[in-house]
This record gives sequence, structure tokens and C-alpha cells, in this order.
Amino acid sequence: MQQALELAQHAATLGEVPVAAVIVKDGTVIAAAHNRRELDKDPTAHAEVLAIREASKVIGDWRLEGCTMYVTLEPCAMCSGAMWLARIDRCVYACKDPKSGFLGSLLNLSQIPQLNHHYEVTGGIHEQEAAQILRDFFRKIRSDSKNKKKQKVLSSKKTET
Repeated sequence: MQQALELAQHAATLGEVPVAAVIVKDGTVIAAAHNRRELDKDPTAHAEVLAIREASKVIGDWRLEGCTMYVTLEPCAMCSGAMWLARIDRCVYACKDPKSGFLGSLLNLSQIPQLNHHYEVTGGIHEQEAAQILRDFFRKIRSDSKNKKKQKVLSSKKTET
């Protein structure tokens, strides 16, 4: 999880929502990624999906059996579904996402009885640290937006006079 938190911090410096994922197999990190939606202009470029793609290439198979994903924020429906499709064994996440989390907050996709694969979920690992990274990021975004609006108002007043 520590590596995921460091990647999340890096994502924030790039203007990405600071979410990162690391996939481990047999005690070895085989993939790591952070959100790249802004950089790639791709709504599916979530950390979890990118890490799954990388891990599949490393293993040489789409089935990621025996793998654990560590992620800094509770995965959304798309990412929870991608873990199901990839046959991930376990997901460990840091903080809950009450607005779009699909591993317990809104629904627990990993435990729907009708699905043919279920995976273990553990939440709350380094929760405070991950939550603080997200709070700091969004605080900065709001502050930057507020400053831009002030600059616009000041610029328009200068051109009026």
C-alpha cells in the first residue's frame, strides 16, 4: 500500500485525481499505475484498469489468479468489474468512496452470488493517509479555481477602466 500511496502523490502532481493501484503476486509487485484520465483523455484510464493491463502482460494471461490489488480508494463499478473479469483473488483498499465505491459503499460487486467469481475485500488500510492525499488535492483544485475566477474579475475590471 505504501507504493500505491507514493504513486497517488505523484498523480496529484500531474493534475490527476490521486488514486493508484499496485498488483502483487507471490509477494512481488508485478504492476503499478496511477490514474491517467486527464493525461490520456480517456475515461477508462483508472489506476486499477491500467494496473490490470500491465499485470496481464507481465503474467502473459488475462487471469490474475493468485494476485492481490492494493488501491488507495475503494474501486468504482468499472474497476470492481475489471477485477472480477481478471479473476483477482483479493482487493485491499485504503479509504471508502461513498459516492461511487462498489466494494461496500454503494454495492459490493465482489460478493454478488450470481457471479462466477468472488474475491476477498479488505478496506481501511492506511485510510487516513489516503484520505488526506485526496482532501489536499481537491482543496488545491478548489483554491486554484477560486483564484482563476478572481483573476478573471480583476482583468475584466482593468479593461473597463
